[in-house]
Amino acid sequence: MHKDLVTQPQSSFLSYEKDVEIILRKLFIDRKEWGDILKRLLIINTPDCIDKKSELYDFYQNKIDKISFADLKKEGYIRLEPKITMDEHNEKKVYLLISFDDFTPNATNPQFRDCTVAIDIICHNDCWDIHNYQIRPLKIAGYIDGMLNECRLTGIGKFHFMGCSYTSVDENLAGYTILYRAVHGSDDQIESKEE
Repeated sequence: MHKDLVTQPQSSFLSYEKDVEIILRKLFIDRKEWGDILKRLLIINTPDCIDKKSELYDFYQNKIDKISFADLKKEGYIRLEPKITMDEHNEKKVYLLISFDDFTPNATNPQFRDCTVAIDIICHNDCWDIHNYQIRPLKIAGYIDGMLNECRLTGIGKFHFMGCSYTSVDENLAGYTILYRAVHGSDDQIESKEE
């Protein structure tokens, strides 16, 4: 009996869900004090959302304490699919869209795959200003970059900041896209099959 080994290519596509989980854990769980600020910036659409001198500061804290990490995804603040729907009667939201793109072989070790991770921060135009020359999407970008730049995902390399640029969705929604370069490795290997 003749057995042929069929090998399949290594693929960074397989670590996508692990990487998303690591990214979200770093943003909202590992550093609770920063995660709470991000939750405030996403959920509380008033200009005083992070102002510690605000009369509503404790009220806002109680509100975000009731919203779990899973609720952020369930209620549409965090999205993995490139779709934003704005229902007429819904509250204005800020959205984080996480996507993986531009998968390429690593230049020095082609068995590993590099990819670009984009985090779109999309905000209703009415919610951009949060006082004292602070812009909500850039404030969010600052916290995201502070927690993610040079961190590790499932791959062997570090998560490198590549850039940030303005993006406009329509006349109501705009924001910024932060790009990172990630290197993936052995978690992506598919085991060989025998036929």
